[in-house]
Amino acid sequence: MTIDDEFETTDRPLTERELAIIAFEATWFMLDEQRHLAIRARFTCSVEEYNLELNRMIDHPAAMLADPLVVRRLRRQRERRRRALIDGTAAGEQG
Repeated sequence: MTIDDEFETTDRPLTERELAIIAFEATWFMLDEQRHLAIRARFTCSVEEYNLELNRMIDHPAAMLADPLVVRRLRRQRERRRRALIDGTAAGEQG
């Protein structure tokens, strides 16, 4: 069973940590500290670990219930990054 399967088959609510991540994503730009430093201080993990957790969490159905505007924004940003990566790779192969 994968994490994606877990999201589809259970009605598990978001954890306190996941809710804190959504709240952080809604407000981090208003902080006086840099984002990567705030992530390390608040969530005691690397930025890479945080981003993996964030990307998994925004696909969780309960995330949309917690803060739909933030979750939609994060999903759009992720999709833009994926498209840029694909387009950049495809453009590099053609030339």
